[in-house]
Amino acid sequence: MAEPFRLKAKSASPGIASGPAFLAEEPKAPSAAEQPDTAPASRAIGGYGALEKAIDISISELEHLADGADAESRDIIDFQIEVLRDPAIAEATGARLEADENVVFAWVATLDAYIGELEAADEEQMRARAVDILDIKNRVLGALAGTPIADFPPGSVFVGKDMEPSRFLAHDWSKGGGIALFASSTAGHVALLARAKSVPMVIGTGRFSAADGDPVSVDGNAGAVILQAGSMLIPPLAPAQEPAGDTQTTGGELRTADGVPILLSININDPAEIDALDPATAGVGLMRSEFSITSVADAANEEQQLAIYRRVLEQAGDRPVTIRMLDIGGDKPLPGLEDLPALASGLRGIRLLLARPEIARVQARALLRAAVFGRLSVMLPMVTFPDEIDRMRDIFREEAEKLGRRALHHRMPPIGMMVEVPAAALMLDAFGAAAFFSFGTNDLTQYLAASARDDIDADAGKAAPAVLRLLAQAVKLTAGKPVSICGDMAGNPHYLPGLLAAGLRHFSVAPARRPAIRSAIIGLNADGTKAAGE
Repeated sequence: MAEPFRLKAKSASPGIASGPAFLAEEPKAPSAAEQPDTAPASRAIGGYGALEKAIDISISELEHLADGADAESRDIIDFQIEVLRDPAIAEATGARLEADENVVFAWVATLDAYIGELEAADEEQMRARAVDILDIKNRVLGALAGTPIADFPPGSVFVGKDMEPSRFLAHDWSKGGGIALFASSTAGHVALLARAKSVPMVIGTGRFSAADGDPVSVDGNAGAVILQAGSMLIPPLAPAQEPAGDTQTTGGELRTADGVPILLSININDPAEIDALDPATAGVGLMRSEFSITSVADAANEEQQLAIYRRVLEQAGDRPVTIRMLDIGGDKPLPGLEDLPALASGLRGIRLLLARPEIARVQARALLRAAVFGRLSVMLPMVTFPDEIDRMRDIFREEAEKLGRRALHHRMPPIGMMVEVPAAALMLDAFGAAAFFSFGTNDLTQYLAASARDDIDADAGKAAPAVLRLLAQAVKLTAGKPVSICGDMAGNPHYLPGLLAAGLRHFSVAPARRPAIRSAIIGLNADGTKAAGE
């Protein structure tokens, strides 16, 4: 039997505790479905009035938590209430709202700025206060959503980057349990509380892999965490990876009749499809991230997005995964954003993300953090001009620097682009900043044929010759960079000869279409002609 994995840590509170791991995640921001009102989501979660109400609820919860608490605990709670009543916080949030920022993003951005300042402080005592502000931020988000922060099972070992003081105070420690934190500080409020209540606690473990319920032991005397065999440290910071989709291992090997290798990946439209992903046969050529975002509040929730991206990367194993940033706006509205001035001109895809950078920055951070869990590439939607890629890459670099200052593990993934706009397809040689290209034939066909969204299915067949000619020209402009196709044409065997003839060698299709496309590829030569005997 393999030996347990012993991880060196720093003692924050003495004692030894064992129990099932509880992996902490930040609470969800409010989604439209969680709102009790039947009004549109933009009114249900928008406006300073909703935020004031959520802050009042949070203050009441903290005052209830303080009932019967000892003097030290009461001091911590009083500090949090004081921050919630701080007029400077209200003014900063109000200024963001006046600049047409959604109330959820306004609150998150204001508190994140405060947290960032504390985490960058020289004094450890100041850095330790950052988790108190995180606690406040999450509590108000929970109040906005109507979903207060839930307790975790008694006797568990809490595992996370840090722990909110109010979460510690609300938990019943009489049944045992302990705390193992990736970061934190011995000067933090939770460490002080743990010592006062004799709860074993270690900090500074670095991120390690574990699953909910895995047996974990915390040795607060020696400063160690003991994990079950097979656990491991998550890799530290690393440089950018090679673009996903540029290779395919033997398990997914596919060749045309004349022996030319072809990559065949799948598209994911829904988080529910992640568990059905078969890492033994294919990677993910396109994950449409907007299908996991049901409201502007989801778009503001970095931890929720990170959890989804991490799950698909871990499920894919060593297979490449390409996640497309949010393709929202235009005829793809996001509940909660309909009334914002930025949408008046029908902005969509990368134009919307650049017009509302608060959305892009949250997703960029989630993707940067997720990249350590697998072979991630990021794809930008509806790109028209080269400077759009440059501006988004700047956002990723800026957010990576912030994550580095916060000691959060991350990796810069390759950033490529969807080719859905005819103007971009004709000028791909001008997009030098793109790491790879993927043709989205649904929108490309619509814009090439000047079709209405509702008429595109009827017009697709008529427009196909023009689309194939455009694809053949565009492939020649890619300068040897990885190229794929992920639109509906890729999953239709009728178009496969023309796509192969155009020079395409990587196809990403709906899982249900994969067997038919695989069979069709085997029966064709790389130039699209039928194999001898077919």
